[in-house]
Amino acid sequence: MLSKIKFISHFYYVAAGLLVFSLLSQYAYAHGMSEADKLAIIEGGNLRYMWLGATHMLSGYDHLLFVFGIIFFLTNFRDIVKYVTAFTLGHSVTLIFATFNGIQFNYFIIDAIIGLSVCYIAFANIDGFRKYLNINPPNMMLMIISLGLIHGFGLSTRLQELPLSEDSLLLNIISFNVGIELGQISALVLMLLLIAAWRKSHAFKTFSMVANYGLILAGGLLFLMQMHGYEHTSYPEEFIASAESTKSETNTKNATASEISENLPQPDWKDTITITIPAKDDKEYKLQLAKDAILEYQWKTDGAELFFDFHGEPKGDTSGFFKTYKKSTDSQASGSLITPFEGTHGWYWKNKTESPVIITLKAKGDYKRLDLK
Repeated sequence: MLSKIKFISHFYYVAAGLLVFSLLSQYAYAHGMSEADKLAIIEGGNLRYMWLGATHMLSGYDHLLFVFGIIFFLTNFRDIVKYVTAFTLGHSVTLIFATFNGIQFNYFIIDAIIGLSVCYIAFANIDGFRKYLNINPPNMMLMIISLGLIHGFGLSTRLQELPLSEDSLLLNIISFNVGIELGQISALVLMLLLIAAWRKSHAFKTFSMVANYGLILAGGLLFLMQMHGYEHTSYPEEFIASAESTKSETNTKNATASEISENLPQPDWKDTITITIPAKDDKEYKLQLAKDAILEYQWKTDGAELFFDFHGEPKGDTSGFFKTYKKSTDSQASGSLITPFEGTHGWYWKNKTESPVIITLKAKGDYKRLDLK
């Protein structure tokens, strides 16, 4: 009878774990900022940055899974404060430093490493280093600080998707970080209450093993998804080549893409579109495409550099999900895209200059222009 009860208990834990994984698989790429968030933060003040930081952390399942792993076996309030503070200091340092200095990394790679950090903390929780590797585990405090630094780069990468205010940049970043900490504290309180209640149950030992093995599986799943996203956006789907760029760093980075572009026949453009962006203003231009459609494009300004985000939004989606293909600051860009889903695909430009900027966009593909209705 006892074995039957244990079997049923295991079954429910595994079922719950599978449900969590299925939800992760649906939202793994949605850990970003919607266009509404972008426009709100551009136009809003520091309270808006703080609010967005809090909501971003509460929706950041990878960061929350890591925090959940940190506090899982901690029962002493002093230890909880110590380790959570170490993680907070770690991600705060890189969030502020990287954003303030414009340091960017590929967000798929950063999020893949964050997935591995979830695996690490759960592996340490089950004493995996001693049981499976027969070695002493690394110093937990140093590891949490180090992994916190990596999580900070992930947060910074997301924040830098926005054209941040140049006049009060540091204050905006600090406000966003304060919001991150408020969101983390809210989630932490709920986690501690749930774990404390469950710790009183006779099934806690079984739950703890299933939960930590589940964290390892979830972290591994996140890693694979982000690496798939990195491969999907870094190879045939899109390449960016600026043949006329005068920036030596950009020329070096895009040397291979430029050589490929020179050997390709020049497209017979379907449309040439002129877009005017007023001074200190922004504008979007979208095309409707089916899944797996091919879009070739080339755009350039009349001289000024603009922040731009080339991205897609699935048809019928109401969650605010979008997928960024390329973001940077430049006066021109060109390339091709195989659309990963049916929906709108196009550009968001932000003009920070004191004068209007004219963009000449050339496009080719099986698309529908949304500006011609």
